Amino acid sequence: MTASQYDTDLGRNPANHVPLSPLPFLERAATVNPHKTAIIHGPLRRSYSQFYARSRQLASSLAAEGIGKNDTVAALLLNTPAMLEAHYGVPMCGGVLNALNTRLDAEGIAFILDHGEAKVLIVDSELAPLAAEALNICNANPKVIEYADPESGVAASLGASDYEDFVASGDPDYAWVMPDDEWDAIALNYTSGTTGNPKGVVYHHRGATLLATGNAMHAQMNSNAVYLWTLPMFHCNGWCFPWTMSAISGTHVCLRAVRAKPIFDAIADAGVTHLCGAPIVMQTLLAAPDDEKRDLPRTVEFLTAAAPPPEAVLAAMGDAGFNVTHLYGLTEIYGPAVINEWKPEWRALEKAAQAKLKSRQGVRYLALDGLTVRDPETMAETPADGETIGEVMCRGNVVMKGYLKNPKATDEAFEGGWFHTGDLGVMHADGYIQLKDRAKDIIISGGENISSIEIEDVLFKHPAIAACAVVARPDEKWGETPCAFVELKAGANANEADLTAYCREHMAAFKAPKSVIFDELPKTSTGKVQKFELRQRAKAL
Repeated sequence: MTASQYDTDLGRNPANHVPLSPLPFLERAATVNPHKTAIIHGPLRRSYSQFYARSRQLASSLAAEGIGKNDTVAALLLNTPAMLEAHYGVPMCGGVLNALNTRLDAEGIAFILDHGEAKVLIVDSELAPLAAEALNICNANPKVIEYADPESGVAASLGASDYEDFVASGDPDYAWVMPDDEWDAIALNYTSGTTGNPKGVVYHHRGATLLATGNAMHAQMNSNAVYLWTLPMFHCNGWCFPWTMSAISGTHVCLRAVRAKPIFDAIADAGVTHLCGAPIVMQTLLAAPDDEKRDLPRTVEFLTAAAPPPEAVLAAMGDAGFNVTHLYGLTEIYGPAVINEWKPEWRALEKAAQAKLKSRQGVRYLALDGLTVRDPETMAETPADGETIGEVMCRGNVVMKGYLKNPKATDEAFEGGWFHTGDLGVMHADGYIQLKDRAKDIIISGGENISSIEIEDVLFKHPAIAACAVVARPDEKWGETPCAFVELKAGANANEADLTAYCREHMAAFKAPKSVIFDELPKTSTGKVQKFELRQRAKAL
């Protein structure tokens, strides 16, 4: 092939090509806005210059411990300044951050420490007993650093290195390293592992950069943004918002636990403008007693993902002063990469119609190159009719490198040149996708496909219901029938006959649940209902 005139003597060099990475975001924020408050945590106020210096000190101290390129540093931390520093300090010395799910049991933590080959483990003192149990049963032998957060009031107990002493021993002018290649790993996250051991999802610097800037663009965030950490930072690296906020020189407000009162207090006192979370966070806010609520000084942007929020919940959040934007994503695509981009003409619609539109997942982030709904067997695109169900698939630079040490699962996930999400949905004529179910959650009754989400949407509109989930229950005649698990609001009354009749009034009769169980819903660490457990309960009925 003859070389093009645009290739001859026009190669890459240090002047015109630098690997993409979110690490320079913090350096820029500290240079441009050194005195601006970067982190609020209780009475603590930390500027961008301090945030940058401490991250460099952490990187320096880790490097002194021998941490370098592709070495794993695990962090069993809550949403604290230490976790924010880890998002920069670990990759600044070439390491890979493995933010651990704080709600796993010891066996789950031990598996991840071993599988990820952690060389260092940073632990919050409140989680020290969990860490100690995990370390006792795992094969890994990481150096342990304990973070005693003054806001927790829990003293150090592991006899390990003290986090503050460890940071203080580092060089605030440490010459941190950029990745050799933007494809280099920056983070390791693990899937929930509901049907076996979790899979390790590897993120690269390029994807983290693009998703982080995509967040700012699509959430319309600027330097005035004040972000409240209701979303766990261990979940997809907090959807990459630890890096987003430095890109815009915004302010982090840390929160150790999701409780209604501190959320309302932060909104009123710290000027919070944005927060993220699963629908369970919405329910926490809506169900808060009046003495815990505060008047909102402004409309607060609430970004939510997971299962589509019920229309009734979306409407109630709007009435409470929150503008809800529905996102969609998975661990494998760095968190959210699809957004329900609101159109001005939709504002003229009735609230019920608006809520219905808000329940769609939406269109791709600019950083995601392809979003489609296809037949997983033939890979043919489904018609954009809002009715034909297929598997949601995507491709682009914000798709994971792959699953750590699991080439079979990686190949299956990328079969046909697309990432297979495992979610079933439809494509509407306007290009917006809408989830109908997980592939494993669709209910096939008498040969008819029934969406559990559709039934849940109807049930959530019943005034007595606080939470619900629908799964398939084995049936000799129909193969499967819908089984609803329901939590009632405090003081409310309803029985199986009431709810079955209600569903029959609002949807096709064959879709109505054939059984209703009143019980507390089991939830994952990120607030998602554990449908796999409900399916087991349904089978045992």
